[in-house]
Amino acid sequence: MSEVSGVFSASEWATLATAALSALASFLILRLLLASGLAWRIATDVPNHRSLHVKPIPRVGGWGIVPVSLVALLLHTSQMWLIAVAAAALALVSQIDDRRDLSARVRFAVHLAAVVALVVLWPAAAPWWLLAGVGFLMLWMVNLYNFMDGADGLAGGMALAGFGAYAVGALIGTHPVPALAISCAAVAGAALGFLLLNFHPAKLFLGDAGSITLGFLAGALGYWGWRGEVWPLWFPAMVFSPFIADASVTLLRRLSRGEKFWQAHREHYYQRMVRSGIGHARTAVYWYAVMLVGGALALWALGLPTSQQWIIFSAWYAVLGGCGAIVDLRWRRFGELGEK
Repeated sequence: MSEVSGVFSASEWATLATAALSALASFLILRLLLASGLAWRIATDVPNHRSLHVKPIPRVGGWGIVPVSLVALLLHTSQMWLIAVAAAALALVSQIDDRRDLSARVRFAVHLAAVVALVVLWPAAAPWWLLAGVGFLMLWMVNLYNFMDGADGLAGGMALAGFGAYAVGALIGTHPVPALAISCAAVAGAALGFLLLNFHPAKLFLGDAGSITLGFLAGALGYWGWRGEVWPLWFPAMVFSPFIADASVTLLRRLSRGEKFWQAHREHYYQRMVRSGIGHARTAVYWYAVMLVGGALALWALGLPTSQQWIIFSAWYAVLGGCGAIVDLRWRRFGELGEK
């Protein structure tokens, strides 16, 4: 980044301007959908016994985030056309799922096809087994973002912090790539426009079209940066670590009990925080603090030797484990009284 205090380089100004314009465009699209009443007709979340909300809310956040993000991807670099096409396909199928509840098998097949296409057509210079592992992690990212979209302000905040860290990392890394920074800033900005309407009390939710697409973009842009040697492999996993840790631990717990992990539930850490009396707003703020600290540490670690980077990465996940233990302790004290 620019070494002159108070002065941004051209690429940094472009990144900031893109984020601001994307936020404005996303916000205006979503406000129009709400004001016109179209939001309610596109898709509405009707509360059930697994929900954290008590009244119907439109699920149209993706209608603001997705088009703004994809336009930025295509305008600022022709190399990302495959990511844009795959994201558009996922958004379309997910919107159909929002309306008609597609089977898990159909959804998974589309998610798998998008990830496989990306890895096969744009392979990184790595062993096949590592590419297969990265592909699996991207597939998990697609789905976990959907699992974590259940509390006011949470998914939007993670997108703002995560893609914002991507944008900064693309500018300060060993091989700066302004086009990648601008593309990531566009997603972060679009997420901010959505977050202004999603923070508690939420006026709308992401919906599958938004959460699935954001999850894919988090994995795909992280892969694109690693493939282009913009950042190391651990960086995306640390930037989005709060979501990864919560969803992964919850999945393993449910699998150990023989439960159907794809079915809706209220066992995530963020859900337990809301249900135990912390509430939507304070839960979101606590998570924002964790997101920002993790992102800042990840960006700082980029300038350190590789061995130290992995030590910091491992130590950070240990810290998240400690945070989870605190939530578990509070949950055990709170109990299930009145929640069933």
